[in-house]
Amino acid sequence: MIRKFKFVLPLLFVFSLFTSFQTNATNDPKDKVLLTILKYVLVQGHYEPQQIDDAFSIKVYEDFLERLDPSKRYFLQSDIDEFSAFRTKIDDQINNEDLSFFFLVYNRFMQRTEESKIYYKEILANKFNFDMVETLELDPEKVPYPKTKNDLVNLWNKQLKYNALTRLNDKIDDEEDKYKADSTYVKKPIDALEIEVREATLTSMNDLYERIDELTYSDWFSTFVNCITETFDPHTSYFAANIKKQFDETMAGKLEGIGARLQKKNDYTRIDELISGGPAWKSGELEVGDIILKVAQGNQEPLDIVGMRLDHAIEFIKGKKGTEVRLTVKKIDGTVKVVSIIRDIVELEETFVKSSVIKKDGRTFGVIHLPKFYIDFDERNYRNSTTDMAQEIERLKKENVEGILLDLRNNGGGSLQTAIEISGLFINKGPIVQVKYRDSKPDVKNDTDPKIQWNGPLVVLVNELSASASEIFAAAMQDYHRAVIIGGKQTFGKGTVQSVLDLNKYHNLNEDLGGLKITIQKFYRINGGSTQMEGVHSDIMLPSRYSYMEIGERDMNNALVFDKVPAANYTLWNNYENYDLAINNSKKRIENNKYFKLIDENAKWLKSSQDESMVYLNYEAYKNDLENRKNESLKYKELAEYTSNFTYTSPFYEMPLIEADKDLAEKREAWHANLKKDIYVEEALNVLSELKIKPQVQLVKN
Repeated sequence: MIRKFKFVLPLLFVFSLFTSFQTNATNDPKDKVLLTILKYVLVQGHYEPQQIDDAFSIKVYEDFLERLDPSKRYFLQSDIDEFSAFRTKIDDQINNEDLSFFFLVYNRFMQRTEESKIYYKEILANKFNFDMVETLELDPEKVPYPKTKNDLVNLWNKQLKYNALTRLNDKIDDEEDKYKADSTYVKKPIDALEIEVREATLTSMNDLYERIDELTYSDWFSTFVNCITETFDPHTSYFAANIKKQFDETMAGKLEGIGARLQKKNDYTRIDELISGGPAWKSGELEVGDIILKVAQGNQEPLDIVGMRLDHAIEFIKGKKGTEVRLTVKKIDGTVKVVSIIRDIVELEETFVKSSVIKKDGRTFGVIHLPKFYIDFDERNYRNSTTDMAQEIERLKKENVEGILLDLRNNGGGSLQTAIEISGLFINKGPIVQVKYRDSKPDVKNDTDPKIQWNGPLVVLVNELSASASEIFAAAMQDYHRAVIIGGKQTFGKGTVQSVLDLNKYHNLNEDLGGLKITIQKFYRINGGSTQMEGVHSDIMLPSRYSYMEIGERDMNNALVFDKVPAANYTLWNNYENYDLAINNSKKRIENNKYFKLIDENAKWLKSSQDESMVYLNYEAYKNDLENRKNESLKYKELAEYTSNFTYTSPFYEMPLIEADKDLAEKREAWHANLKKDIYVEEALNVLSELKIKPQVQLVKN
C-alpha cells in the first residue's frame, strides 16, 4: 500500500551535503551523496530501521553477489574468496562513504562478463552431442562456484547445451507437425536441425550481451544501492531517475502490452500477476508462476531472455497495441508451450468494481469482483472503489439478491481509506484497522458512518495473492464475524505502508538522484494482531495450486515480523443464526469433494516438480521426461473441464451497455464463463446460500 507522506530532512543536513560535495572531491561524488542521503532517510524514516552493523553487511554482501551472478556462471571461487574480505566491512564503508567493495566487485564482474563472451562463442561454434548421458543442475544453491576457468567453461557448455536442446526438441516437433499435415514433406535431418539451434542460440546470446553492454555504471550502482535499501525490508526500494519515471507511469494505471506484472527469480522472468482484462488474462493460457523463456516479435526468431535484466526483458515483451508477441513459457507444471498474444492497452475499466447475478436452485445471489482498492489522489471527485462498491450493492439489491459474495482474489491492495470506507458499508460503525508509525501508539481508524449499505449474508473469497488493503478488509469482516472468509490457507501477509520520496528535495546538486519507496507504517487488526507475515487465515480453507508454493510475504527476505498491539474496542456483529454451522458444513463438503482432493494432489505434484532442479542433456532422456510430465498433467485434465450448474448474468442496469458495447459484452461473457467453471466460487456460494440472518434483523431499504 502506498500513501502520500512527507519526510523532511533538516536544512542543516542538506547544507552539509552540499558543502561536502563541493570540498571533498572523489571519483564518484554523486554516488557518495546518494548513499549519505539514503542512510539518513532510512535510519530516520523507516518503520523499523536496521542497525548498520556486521550482520547488515553480510546481508548486503550476499544479496549483491546473488543479483549479479544468480546462476554462478561469471565469478570464480577465487573471486568470492577475494570479495569475502569485505563480508563484514560494508557497514563501515557505508558510514565512511567508501565504495571500494562495490568497485572491486563491479570491475571484476565487467571483466568476467567480457571473458564469457569468448566462452559462449567458442562453445556454439562446435557441434553438441545430444547422445551423451549428461545432466545439469539448475538450482545454483546446490552447486559451488567454479574453481577454475575450465570448470567455468564446462558450466557454460552445459547451460548452452540445455538451451539448444530445448530448441532442438521444438524443431523436431515442428518437423513432425509439418509431416503430419503433408505426407510429402521431407523432414530435415537431425544434424541440420542441430546447426539451426546453435545458430539461433548464438543469436540470442549476442542479443543478450548487446543488452548487457547497454547497461551503464549507474544501472549497476542502483543494483548495489537496492541491496542496501531492501535489507531494511523487501518493499523499501531505490528508484534511479529513469526507473522512478517508469514507476510513476505504472502508478498512473495505463499499461500497454500484454497486461502482466513480471518478477525476476534467479535468471528467470516469472509472471507475478495478470492484470484483469488484459491480453494475457484474456488468453487464459498464462498464470502466476509461469516462467517466460523466450520472446518473439510476430514471426521473428525468438529471443532467449533467460539471464536478461528484468527491465530489458519487459522492453521486448511490451509493445504497441495490435502487435503480436509470442512467448515461450515454462508452465508451473513443467511443460513448455508457445503462447501468442496480441498486445493492447489494458483498460482502466477492468480495474473497477463489477458484479454478476447468480441463479442457484431458484434463488438469487450476487457476486462482486473488486480487483483493487482504487482511488485518484489528485482528483478526489473521480470515481473510487468506495462509491463504486456502494453503487454496485444498490444495483444488486434491486435484483433482490439474498446474499453477496465479494471476490478479493488476486487483489493486491490499494488505498487504506477506501478499505476502511468499504468495510463501513457492511457494519454500523466502529474500528476497522489500527495503523502505527514507529515509536508511536496505534491509531485506530474508524468507520464513523452509521449507515449500512448491505445487512444481509456476506462471504469474502480470498487467496494467497490477496494482499495489503484487501487483508485489512477481510480481517475486519472476520473479527466482527460479519462475513465468512473462504479461500487459501492464508492471504499474502503484507501489513506495511510505503511512501515514495523524491530524493531531489534533499540536496542542492544539479543531479537527479531518483526516489525512494520506504516503509513508514504497519497495520494491525482490531483484534490486535498484525496482518504482516500471517495475513488472514481463512475460516474455510480451500486447496489451491499455490498451497505448497513459496508465494507470500513470509517467504521474502528481510520481511518485517508479525507482532501484536492491544485490541481495539469493538462489538461482534452477531446477527447470523448459523455462522459456525455454515462453516462446518462447508468443511465437510470440501473434505468429500473429489475435485478439491484432485486440486490438492495437483498442488503437491507442482511443488515436487519445482523441487526437481536436475535436467537431462541427453535428447532421449529429456524427451522422455517431458512426456512423463505431460502424461502426469493429464491426470488433472478433469479440473479444466469442470463446470457448475449455476447461471451467471449481468445486472439489469448493464444490459443496455452490453448491447451497445461489443468489447464489454465479450468481457462479461468471458467473466461469466470463468465463474461457471470456478469451483471456488461455487463453494463460496454454497456457504452464502446456507447463511441465515436472525429474524429481528431487517435488510436496509433504499
